[in-house]
Amino acid sequence: MPFFDPIYLLLIIVTLVISGGAQLYVSSAYKKWSGVRNAVNLNGAQVGQAIVDRTPLGDFVNAPKSIQAAGQFGTNGSTIRFQRASGQLTDHYDPRTHAVSLSDGVASQPSVAAMAIVAHELGHAQQHEQSSILMTMRSLLVPAVQFSPQIAYLMIFLGLILRVTGLIYLGALVYGLMVLFTVVTLPVEIDASRRALALLRESNLIQDERDASGARQVLTAAALTYVAAAVTAVLTLLYYLSLANRRR
Repeated sequence: MPFFDPIYLLLIIVTLVISGGAQLYVSSAYKKWSGVRNAVNLNGAQVGQAIVDRTPLGDFVNAPKSIQAAGQFGTNGSTIRFQRASGQLTDHYDPRTHAVSLSDGVASQPSVAAMAIVAHELGHAQQHEQSSILMTMRSLLVPAVQFSPQIAYLMIFLGLILRVTGLIYLGALVYGLMVLFTVVTLPVEIDASRRALALLRESNLIQDERDASGARQVLTAAALTYVAAAVTAVLTLLYYLSLANRRR
């Protein structure tokens, strides 16, 4: 059983260290730069609207076909809408509605961190408008990964109990869908952060090097959480494969 496997315990420790370290870095970067006022003195909601107003982002001709067909519009005729999300660091972009949800801390604070986070989410909106291949691939994988981990765990568990090596391999294959999703997500997030800095500069919202450095640090910290998730997923998959190999 994997619960008594020393390799499994080592995996747990390694993944806890990786994910815990990434989360600590994110919390530290966010805490530092959420306390630093950006030079343009705009809160996250205002930064988001400024980016939409000053760039082609959100123009009807650039909007995804589904959004055009639905005739959905936000402020000032933009197809991108801003809304609130409860909690802290719960900011996200919803491709189904072309909407950016901002947590209260990001929406209401004129901080460097808020500026970076809202620009990152708009980077995802730009990916959607430009039909990014990686983002499209990730979206296609979403339905599969909603249930693949549970199915994979069940197959692997039954394979261990019944001593059916093929079932363990099949479970690992199913788990591989989640690994693929996690690995594909990494370049999607890195690209969104790259776009975020470009959007801030194009909108003339980066007024000094301090803001640029702070935004870059916040975005880098966020990217590390996806690196940690990808590494953890790959290590877990390799462990499941090793279980099957040891029972051949």
